[in-house]
Amino acid sequence: MTGLQKALAGLALLAALIGGGTIGTAGIGHKFGLWQMPVARLLLEYGFYGAAGGAALGVLTLLIALLRQRGGGAFGAMLAIAAGAGAAYVPWTMHQKELTLPALHDISTDTQDPPAFVALANERANFENGAAYDSDAAAKQKEAYPDIAPLRSALPPDRLFAKALAAAKALGWQIVAQSVEEGRIEATAVSEWFGFKDDIAIRIVADGAGARLDMRSASRTGAHDLGANADRVRAFLAGLR
Repeated sequence: MTGLQKALAGLALLAALIGGGTIGTAGIGHKFGLWQMPVARLLLEYGFYGAAGGAALGVLTLLIALLRQRGGGAFGAMLAIAAGAGAAYVPWTMHQKELTLPALHDISTDTQDPPAFVALANERANFENGAAYDSDAAAKQKEAYPDIAPLRSALPPDRLFAKALAAAKALGWQIVAQSVEEGRIEATAVSEWFGFKDDIAIRIVADGAGARLDMRSASRTGAHDLGANADRVRAFLAGLR
């Protein structure tokens, strides 16, 4: 029976590793243009089943070992549980965000007059989402992300501009355009895993004795960003406060 426990543990670990590898490959292949999102989504789904199945088989093997009070395969089972559950958690989290968050791909601190894409307008015209802001998204954004609002600073516009530009560069964004006279920064952020490209437009204007900064972050493709653009706006503004 100990031999069977070890075999089950080995099978569980193999399933968990293959599932995890499939999940990782889904994004990497998309990033390098080997396949489009429908294939990537399928790989994520199959990878989830493999990783979750490996973790479940690991739990079963561990229970058998505990009940029989024989530790054969217990260590391998624990490895399978850790690897399988860790890998399966990634696509599971993505799916939960897709279910619970609204289908938005364009987030702005000013939904009435969002910062415009100027330098990036032609580039975005080649993608499904384009440069125009969908005013219908404003109500969804206000309901889902009521905390997203303009940043008001005591700094004068030129100093806030310099601070914002330095922060954008520190985040590794590709700076496409910068004009301190216009108070405009445009940049592109590329996700590490899937290689998704989201564009950012920042507008800085005088506001009394200080300055006001508005920011827009928009995905080039896809109707649902899984909250990525809202997270980006929140994190960037928090870093400037």
